Amino acid sequence: MSLRYQIIFRILLSSFCILVLGGAIAVWQARLAVEKEVDASTHLALQLITLGIADTSSFRQIDDLSRFSSLQQTRHLSIQLRKPDGQLVHFAGEQQPSHPEDMPPAWFIRWVKSEYPKVEHRLKTRDGDTLTLIIKAQPLDEITEVWQESVGFFASITLMTLLTFLAVNLVFNKSLKTIGVIVDALRVIETGQYRQQLPQFSTAEFDSIAKAINHMTVELEKTRQENRALTQHSLAIQEEERQRLSQELHDEFGQSLTAVKVMAVTAAHQGADTAKITAAISEICDHLMMVVRSMMQQLHPLVLTELGLKATLEDMVNHWSERNPDLDLRITCADEVDGLEKNITRQIFRVIQECLTNIVRHAQANRVEIDLHLRESENAIRLKVQDDGQGCDLNTISRGFGLRGIRERIKSLDGELNVASQPGDGMTITAWIPLP
Repeated sequence: MSLRYQIIFRILLSSFCILVLGGAIAVWQARLAVEKEVDASTHLALQLITLGIADTSSFRQIDDLSRFSSLQQTRHLSIQLRKPDGQLVHFAGEQQPSHPEDMPPAWFIRWVKSEYPKVEHRLKTRDGDTLTLIIKAQPLDEITEVWQESVGFFASITLMTLLTFLAVNLVFNKSLKTIGVIVDALRVIETGQYRQQLPQFSTAEFDSIAKAINHMTVELEKTRQENRALTQHSLAIQEEERQRLSQELHDEFGQSLTAVKVMAVTAAHQGADTAKITAAISEICDHLMMVVRSMMQQLHPLVLTELGLKATLEDMVNHWSERNPDLDLRITCADEVDGLEKNITRQIFRVIQECLTNIVRHAQANRVEIDLHLRESENAIRLKVQDDGQGCDLNTISRGFGLRGIRERIKSLDGELNVASQPGDGMTITAWIPLP
């Protein structure tokens, strides 16, 4: 069921409950009002009659009843006078409603009407006869008035419910149109068009959603541009690496193999100095082996596969220390890191390698500390690389590819990276990588 129909159903159900509850309260209040009105009318009529005929000696004859004529218009009451012979004389309450069509329905009369007491008052004439004044409740007029008030009350509630229903529908129509605009924009964003922007809405809640979505699209577009730049940079590095390897193969292997071939041809002639040629070929082979070993170390260190991550990192630290004797480079690495998966091992090695490259190139540091250990309680690896270099403002290096590449490598392992640095206060890179 859609949101619109859910709201409409709840409004109708609430309105029905309000009408039922209001009806019950209205009937109960009407019943109390009729009882109070009838009781007040009965006591008032009795007091008026008692005061009006206080001098019972004024009744000379039983038929002298002219002073009761004023009771003809008494409302809500039936007033009768019973003579000694039992004959009843009616003075009030016998009139019928002037508009029978205005009478309330029988069910309403039955719910509102209750048992009302009958009042009898005895009077004596001068002749010694006893008259009985009988007052009974006739609440039909009052019930009719209450019915009309109740009809007006229910009509007002019905009208208010209708107006509320229409107002809610108008608001929901506007809200659903706004939601439709947001959904259409999200569908466009889903296709990769991150420059799609939502307009400003008059409703504060929808405007907040629109601003959040617009901020998200800006960040997505920014991330896509960064990823595109990183991809292009990676392709450029890859192409440069291929070009460098091709140039090195051409310069080293091509020339060395040509020299070996020339020496081999020379050695085939009589009188050639075979011992000298052999020594030269051996030197060339040693040089080629060193070149191959260096190229293999750059592409993928064999020690990483053969001896594990700890030995590879220690070998790399020794290599960097030999090349940078003024740099105090220290590493603390647990033996348990050798049992990590190959992908995690490879990525951690590349991250530390990139960190050292950035430190040597830009930090002008005197001391570097590398800490790599397992946290069994968290089932994760924690890497920390800290230097005492010149530091930097992280906002000014947002376009650099070194930290971006490190961040992408850590993110590929579902890890978290934190970079802290201030100008003149060095840099600390902390990575947290969960274990599978």
